Amino acid sequence: MVQETVEYREMNNVKRNDFMQLLIQLKQKGSLDSEQGAEDRSDEEFSGTGETADGLSMNSLAAQAFVFFLAGFETSSTTMTFCLYELSVNPDIQERLRTEIDMVLEKHDGKLSYEAIQEMSYLDKVVSETLRKYPPISGLMRECSKPYKIPGTDIVLDTRMRVLIPVIGLHHDPKYYPEPHRFDPERFSEEEKQKRHHYVYLPFGEGPRICIGMRFGLMQTKVGLVSLLSKYQFSVSKKTPVPLVFDPKLFILAPAGGMWLQIKKRSME
Repeated sequence: MVQETVEYREMNNVKRNDFMQLLIQLKQKGSLDSEQGAEDRSDEEFSGTGETADGLSMNSLAAQAFVFFLAGFETSSTTMTFCLYELSVNPDIQERLRTEIDMVLEKHDGKLSYEAIQEMSYLDKVVSETLRKYPPISGLMRECSKPYKIPGTDIVLDTRMRVLIPVIGLHHDPKYYPEPHRFDPERFSEEEKQKRHHYVYLPFGEGPRICIGMRFGLMQTKVGLVSLLSKYQFSVSKKTPVPLVFDPKLFILAPAGGMWLQIKKRSME
């Protein structure tokens, strides 16, 4: 699909102000018009990726488009799915969240704005707890840029050694999260967050390599949840798997066989 889109735009000289146009420009020129000094880059900067300073290869272009789609949409949709599942299993939490949503929307004349979302503190806790229990990526891979000795041990991580960080293992460690399989948004109250090390919660990674789309992903997830919960009630059905089973074939954490919930339109009286 990516190749067909690129070929059509190049053949018909179609230019649009979008992400695909940036990738096409990288394919053709090897840099963006706004980049300074791009012409001074050597081919070595692109070694091992299949492209040269002349531009991205079609395979690399397709891979970039795939990653942006996966990171920008799939993670948000699966997070909303898991959140609605937990709210269905825990109707008391769903009702408390809906009460907050109704109050804030009423205050803002029914308009769902950035400011309104920022006022929904319980929504933030619910989403954070969802990401703790169901991190989109169960593990992170990092590479050492220089030798590092693990404090309190004789173990030294050499330069270029790869380290796998078990995100889902940290998120389900009872040392940091008592009763880790219980869905409890209050784990993310300011008081409770102060009791834990910052790096035991890594749904988006951390440090300089933190997910570049974190804020967008969170906002997209929250807007989706508010839009749904303000209009519908969710509950378990006969087909709802309790407990959930994850699909082992997928890179993004997702329920096996999809998600089955009962959805009922709210009475707005």
